[in-house]
Amino acid sequence: MADRKKLEKLLIRSFANRDFSGEDTDRKFITPINPESFTKNYKVNNDTRTGHGSEGSEVRYKSTAPEELRLEFILDGTKTMESYGGENSTYRNKPVKEQLQDFLHCVYDMDKNIHRPRFLIVFWGSEIDFRCVLSNLDLNYTLFEPDGSPLRVKINATFLKHKSREEQLAENKQSSPDLTHYRKVNQSDRLDLMTYRIYNNSNYFLQVAKANALSSIRHVAAGKEIYFPPFDKNEA
Repeated sequence: MADRKKLEKLLIRSFANRDFSGEDTDRKFITPINPESFTKNYKVNNDTRTGHGSEGSEVRYKSTAPEELRLEFILDGTKTMESYGGENSTYRNKPVKEQLQDFLHCVYDMDKNIHRPRFLIVFWGSEIDFRCVLSNLDLNYTLFEPDGSPLRVKINATFLKHKSREEQLAENKQSSPDLTHYRKVNQSDRLDLMTYRIYNNSNYFLQVAKANALSSIRHVAAGKEIYFPPFDKNEA
């Protein structure tokens, strides 16, 4: 009979630095039992404001919100859940309060050296490899000892995808309107159309003319190199 594949537990690793270096292996957390469910959320922020006296409006893109990962799993102290803790039998013998402290120490507690909670990577088999920070945490206590000590806690945790500034800069394409561009004017080129091709908005053409000290915006000499700087979009 073929061997069964080993059941992988969800793992959360903890890092001091935003580039995910400085791992503290003492802070890592392995879920004693895998999540009941997980949800990924993607959100695009749009500007849908309607002009005065208008029935509709053009939906304009504003930004893409960070991806969210939501996990639901249980910490249990009843010793009745099958395969609880897996190979890590210490969880089966740990009170729920101590299991929860381990989890909070990994994802929530302030690291006094960086003055904030730590950066995290959530792993689960081939399904999840998520670099993130904790965004929200709900703890639902459902079972108790006679003295009031918790026997079971249901955890709902939300993580926000995190990219360091260096990663963001590396991913920016050279076609981005937030970067500097130079273009040589062809015979049939118009400044407003060239501006539209760079920024996807022709309203910047006056700022482009000013940045290049152009005496005319209607007739730009062919062969001239035009500088298209990054602009604050609120200036248009």
